[in-house]
Amino acid sequence: MTGSGPRAVSRRGLLAGGVLAAGGALGATVAVTAVGSDAPSTHPTEMTPAAEIGLAVEPFHGTRQAGVATEPQAYAAFVALALRPETDREALGRMLRLLSDDAARLTQGHPALADTEPELGLLPARLTVTFGFGPGFYQAANLDGRRPPSVAALPAFRIDRLSPRWSGGDLLLQICADDPLTVAHAQRVLVKDSRPFATVAWVQQGFRRAAGAEPGRTQRNLFGQLDGTANPKPGAPLETAVWAPDGPAWLRDSTTLVVRRISMNLETWDLLGRTDRELSVGRRLDTGAPLTGTDENDEPDFKALGSGGLTVIPDFSHLTRSHVTEDRLRILRRPYNYDGVPSADGTADSGLIFASYQADITRQFLPIQRRLAERDLLNEWTTPIGSAVFAIPPGCPEGGWIGQQLLG
Repeated sequence: MTGSGPRAVSRRGLLAGGVLAAGGALGATVAVTAVGSDAPSTHPTEMTPAAEIGLAVEPFHGTRQAGVATEPQAYAAFVALALRPETDREALGRMLRLLSDDAARLTQGHPALADTEPELGLLPARLTVTFGFGPGFYQAANLDGRRPPSVAALPAFRIDRLSPRWSGGDLLLQICADDPLTVAHAQRVLVKDSRPFATVAWVQQGFRRAAGAEPGRTQRNLFGQLDGTANPKPGAPLETAVWAPDGPAWLRDSTTLVVRRISMNLETWDLLGRTDRELSVGRRLDTGAPLTGTDENDEPDFKALGSGGLTVIPDFSHLTRSHVTEDRLRILRRPYNYDGVPSADGTADSGLIFASYQADITRQFLPIQRRLAERDLLNEWTTPIGSAVFAIPPGCPEGGWIGQQLLG
């Protein structure tokens, strides 16, 4: 197998090497309406005029929280908070009432109460604020018995190089919108109002294609790969994979979230030829089709052999190791790229904020991650440097607040 560049990697070399991966992304649809309008829903494959992007709104109130099955926005901030020692169950209720009110207003294009920059709250740009509860949240509330069992620190993987700077957290605020100023303002308001109760543990800011730039297409990560092709389809598959179907009020219509920060070594990836890149992924870079197909959504044939007697899709490709066939065992990938300041010699600080939603982390996420950690060719160019898990509680009705079912 040939490739270009000074260090082109052979097919057999790829099969012999490698150690982890991270990978995936998302694709789901949601209705989009303009502020104060009765316009019908806009299908995500339709072009949205630029002038309407700032006015588009996503609902805040509802049975389930927005920001999960919502069509992914262009920009995101994942804000993890560490609760102060004195923040008990009663204080958590006060904090969530306040932050829920902020989010309800901002997502609809209205300034938060006592907003010091109210003009910045007038363009929601499909803003969503999604709340997540980490293990420490349940401990602070003295309600550890109500914590979903799979919401616990992940086991150690040998490919991990985790930093406290990007790991853990008691309360997550996932803030997404199609405008970066909207995200920045919402983050500022929510962080300010959380100060009496918590400190900032970490913030991860990410991006995708700009709104309307490539409608209806699976997003690409900074390796150039389509990221999220294998997501569960809207309807029954998504319902089965993501949402808790029953149980007590604090569990029904909830989900779980794993946030992994994946560093990408773009410098060594650059040395690979196109053929070797496609072998490591198991898909064609231009179309996202499996190496045995022609369309992104073609089912891969892992038994097909090439002229040399090797499988067309390598046994240790990312596609092979992450492949899931049962809808109930799939995960919903909703990742964002990050691109920090390069070092003085130009080395990139780039990667993926991998956000995975699933009904049960133990049953769905962990088996995939174990296979990837054991032998994924992409491990040669990716390193997990952050990890956190959260329960995403149910939504709330108008006049209610997130966490009300749990805290009462």
